[in-house]
Amino acid sequence: MNHNTDVIIIGAGPVGLFAVFELGLLNIKCHLIDNLDKIGGQCAELYPDKPIYDIPSRVKISGQELTDDLMTQIKPFEPIFHLGEQAENIKKNEDNTWTISTSSGEKISAKCIVIAAGAGSFVPRKLPIKDIEDYENKSIFYSVKNKNFFKNKKIIIAGGGDSALDWTNELSNISDVTLIHRRKEFRAVPESVSKMLELEKENKIKFILGQITSINGSNGLISEIVCNNGGVEEIVKTNYLLPFFGLKMELGPIANWNLKINNNLIEVDTEKFETSIKSIFAIGDINTYPGKLKLILSGFHEAALMAQKCFSYCYPDKKNVFRYTTSSKDLQKKLGV
Repeated sequence: MNHNTDVIIIGAGPVGLFAVFELGLLNIKCHLIDNLDKIGGQCAELYPDKPIYDIPSRVKISGQELTDDLMTQIKPFEPIFHLGEQAENIKKNEDNTWTISTSSGEKISAKCIVIAAGAGSFVPRKLPIKDIEDYENKSIFYSVKNKNFFKNKKIIIAGGGDSALDWTNELSNISDVTLIHRRKEFRAVPESVSKMLELEKENKIKFILGQITSINGSNGLISEIVCNNGGVEEIVKTNYLLPFFGLKMELGPIANWNLKINNNLIEVDTEKFETSIKSIFAIGDINTYPGKLKLILSGFHEAALMAQKCFSYCYPDKKNVFRYTTSSKDLQKKLGV
């Protein structure tokens, strides 16, 4: 599917969300791409309940509360989210716009790109199996977007953390689920572990001790997996494999976009937070410059200055008149206050 917008923001963490607000005040529409299947970036994925103490005016706020508040703040601007997708390739068009192709085949065109990817993209840790890419997004999935897709199917879930056990418990209601983990000790919350063990006891799921060593199938479709436990192999028939081995951080395809990069960080100028390529910006922990502080509030400041420069690309024939939300009736109308 093809989309057109004013600005593509890569990263739906707090800084990316606040960028939507700053751009929205200037009548600039946004689409956001995030590798995670949820909004909030590191705040939502790594520490949703952990208190943050350095957000201005908030004595204490959790990562999830901050995400929820930012979503409420940007609601008037109706951003479009593309979750569980990675921004892979960029192309400069003849009219000086950009087109980004995502991992799911979406194409999004815009006048500017804003990279707000935190410390990089969250990417799944994969099984060390040759040619595993042939099965990905066909019969191997690293996240669940629509659980009904797996209804009445044979599912293997691999892993011992929260995601593995949560989806084992959830999909057991509609699917034939087998959980595979290298030991019968789990990193998930005790409640999820207890529920999974109860489901196993009631024969509503199957648990296999061991590690997946190979996959058999053709044309991207799995027919069975081979599991090894102390030299003893077991073959398990399946339709789908869901490996949940956690996430790692990396710069990903952005590293190949010909941007000026220093120690895996994108260099920017501090007047407008533009990269070495015009109309591509980088804000938040993904960028670097003299005196850089990796704080959320620093990213908010960078988003405000970035938005001012984006205006000149989105509306080259208009003059940007700076206004305050406290006194501008027009801005207050946009915000619904």
